[in-house]
Amino acid sequence: MQVVVFTGGGTGGHVYPGIALAQALMPRVQLRLVWIGSKTGIERQVIEALGWEYQPVSTGKLRRYLDWRNVTDLFRIVAGYFQARKLLTSLKPTFVFSKGGFVSVPPVRAARSLGIPVYSHESDLDPGLATRLNLGSSSLLFVAYEATKKVFSAAVQKKIVVSGNPVRSDFFTPAATPLSGLFPVPVGAPVLVVLGGSLGALQVNTLLQRALPELEGKVFVVHQTGSQWLALPDTPWYVSRAFFSTQMPALLQGATLVFGRSGAGTLWEAAACNVPLLLLPLGEGSRGDQGRNAAHFASHGAAIVLDNLTTPRELAEQVIGLVNDAARRSSMGQELAKFGARQASSKMAEVLLERHPELKAGADSV
Repeated sequence: MQVVVFTGGGTGGHVYPGIALAQALMPRVQLRLVWIGSKTGIERQVIEALGWEYQPVSTGKLRRYLDWRNVTDLFRIVAGYFQARKLLTSLKPTFVFSKGGFVSVPPVRAARSLGIPVYSHESDLDPGLATRLNLGSSSLLFVAYEATKKVFSAAVQKKIVVSGNPVRSDFFTPAATPLSGLFPVPVGAPVLVVLGGSLGALQVNTLLQRALPELEGKVFVVHQTGSQWLALPDTPWYVSRAFFSTQMPALLQGATLVFGRSGAGTLWEAAACNVPLLLLPLGEGSRGDQGRNAAHFASHGAAIVLDNLTTPRELAEQVIGLVNDAARRSSMGQELAKFGARQASSKMAEVLLERHPELKAGADSV
């Protein structure tokens, strides 16, 4: 049986698209899938919950600012490189697929040193630091947007494939338990799903909390607060949890509207379910990728973008205005469908299988 290694982590956005690609590959071939990630990151709990094989290595964060941890983390990155190299030497994978994040850099460099083909994927409109570091070791770079391809030189563009952003297959089939079966949604009430990220988005959470009095009785709110935020008590019109993973498809399938940051996961999972987006991009302290992601969706009529000066009342007005404008929501949903979230993982799987026919040959012999 052929071995394929996936790597990536640090946030859900560097895990779930990789899972989506793996789900597209698994029914087509017989393979042993191994995920290399950090020892304590979100990727470990997510991958182990799926029952997939997981191998941790030392990792260090890649910071663009002065911090003493840059020195200590350098040693962790070097240690992770040698740990990954030992693992890959033992596993002898057909290829390594990197979903990015600082976690992916040591395994990708180790794979290159061993002559193992590497394929990477960038979810954001702007390529992140890990993607740029991994690019030289990658045989192909998959990107979500045509505009991303144009960022690179003509020579690099030859090894770029515009695939879209893969989304887990669960989002394309009706959830076994719909949203109304998970939470006590009042009959006929519109549903606002608020996504504060896997860790928590202070600005999103605070703004939503202050807007709740104006939303009560008008829209049922399901709030993912993130693990670093103290959840509010549930009410007849509001429920919150630290993190939704297996329930996220049901939430988005039952949502009238999504409010949150503009990370790639939020954007493309909502696009898979054709749910209109109200976005508050992460600004200060970021590299600006969320703002450009949001602007790209807004330019296609698929999202409305708020700014850092948005008040709780303005948020409530935007939510209620969209909830009451079915025609606009329908138009936004149609634009979201054009992004091709449903086709991305299959397209990527087909490219990889075309480059590695030995995976199909191994399946045929089983």
